[in-house]
Amino acid sequence: MRRLSPADLFLALALALALLPDAAAALELKPAIGLTFTDVASDPAGGTASGKAGWQLGGTVLLGEKLYFEGGVFYSQKSADITSTTPSGSIDFTSITGLRIPAMVGFHLIGEPTGSFALRAFGGASAFLVTAVNVTGLTKSDFESPTYGAFVGAGVDFLFLFGELQYEWSLTNLSKASTVDVGATRSLFFNVGVKFSL
Repeated sequence: MRRLSPADLFLALALALALLPDAAAALELKPAIGLTFTDVASDPAGGTASGKAGWQLGGTVLLGEKLYFEGGVFYSQKSADITSTTPSGSIDFTSITGLRIPAMVGFHLIGEPTGSFALRAFGGASAFLVTAVNVTGLTKSDFESPTYGAFVGAGVDFLFLFGELQYEWSLTNLSKASTVDVGATRSLFFNVGVKFSL
């Protein structure tokens, strides 16, 4: 029997969420901006690695009531300070940018989508498509794309505003290159935005 890949799991989650029985009950459009904080699993050989702040801009669509599905697209920068020195040369990693595509199931612990206050918890999966890299000594082709991740988080809604915090662990290694063999990433996402009921 063939083993399920991260891509298979991501597609299965997206399909299951699209079939939620109450998905048509409410519809919200949620543009947002935010910060990303990314670190890696290990230091590269002959070098060091440390996380730092990046940014993201995009939005999601929420479908549902108490139980809901939410998916969207963000243009996101994941930043870190990674340096590595090998006999073949030096590597200086600053950031990668790309499209982050999250899909999640959430639950309103307090309140409803149309209320003035709500507290939410959610979890899901994401794909990240690399569009550019800022790395001395490597190119975009040296990095895995797409990469896949799983995340959990919480959000607060107040009137038409919201804030969300997500913690994501990657299911895919960051780099194909042995000079930046740092394993998977760990990221924290903080978003703020406005919501529009449709």
